[in-house]
Amino acid sequence: MATSSVLGPVGERVPDVSRIAVLRANALGDFIFVLPALEALRAAYPAAEIVLLGAPWHAKLWRDRPGPVDRVLVVPPAPGIRDPGPDESPAAVADFLAGARAERFDLALQLHGGGGNSNPIVAGLGARVTAGLRAEDAPPLDRWIRYVYYQHEVIRYLEAAALVGAPATTIIPALAVTVADRAEARAVLGEPTRPRVALHPGATDTRRRWPPERFAEVARALAGDGYEVLVTGTPAEQATVDAVVAAAGVPVRPQVGTLSLGGLAACYADCALVVSNDTGPLHLAGSVGTPTVGVYWIGNLINGATPLRARHRPIASWTTRCPVCGIDCTPGIYPHRPGDGDCPHRDSFVADVPAVEVVEAARELLAG
Repeated sequence: MATSSVLGPVGERVPDVSRIAVLRANALGDFIFVLPALEALRAAYPAAEIVLLGAPWHAKLWRDRPGPVDRVLVVPPAPGIRDPGPDESPAAVADFLAGARAERFDLALQLHGGGGNSNPIVAGLGARVTAGLRAEDAPPLDRWIRYVYYQHEVIRYLEAAALVGAPATTIIPALAVTVADRAEARAVLGEPTRPRVALHPGATDTRRRWPPERFAEVARALAGDGYEVLVTGTPAEQATVDAVVAAAGVPVRPQVGTLSLGGLAACYADCALVVSNDTGPLHLAGSVGTPTVGVYWIGNLINGATPLRARHRPIASWTTRCPVCGIDCTPGIYPHRPGDGDCPHRDSFVADVPAVEVVEAARELLAG
């Protein structure tokens, strides 16, 4: 019988659980969103081993890091699960599942999306009880909750964890920064001589990228206020970082591929503020306790922006039509509206956000 919590129904706790599998093998921001659900599982099953079914980068991140993940089991690349890495050898999902069944999981959770591709993997683990999310076209699990697109990601996964008697203990994702992380950041960046801020102008989806010249405006304003300005990015974002640096016209410090993920976490933890597009590093910064200003498309704001305002300011673009062809891009979610909601263009959906709004929000947070 279900009980109730402030976040809704809570299912019965599964008895005699010694090992829990959690499937979440996608990108950085996606993983940050699931941390409160993992904390809920840890609180509900304190003696159980929590095994994350993740990607190789998860295994590196969680090596010797305190938190709710005890161990990472790398799931092979598969459609709808994760893309292969550049140097990764192919592996069959069937072989992975055969090995995973030997782990004898008591409980397996699908916290990886709608379940069309992921529910069969979770069901194939052979756990005593399976639970998680289910879209209309996905096979069921033993306990499931409907996947509805427009829901905050943190709350979505907390509701799924509650299916197995693990009510929320927090809604705030938190990632520990280790001594090794801080040593790496110091070795790369040196000791700060003045307060630092970091800008992250990249994003995998170009529609979520605020123009580089706007980030440059923010860099000029904050450098003029006396802050040391870092511009972070992945190697794939080198051109975007270069564009910000060139347009800024003031000394800034580009950091492209100079830090591991743990080192980047430590870098952000020592910053007074991070300004970023809606992408993994923005959510990483929030998870290590750093104030943030994030530039969001309105749909992504609904799903991913923190509801907290003491330390965070999400700035929204209300654009719903493609800036190139004008097609309404909402009917993919709302099929009864006219049009198919799809177009080939990938121009920015957040270019209408003025730099002054971001600068004002940044200065407000920096003023404390």
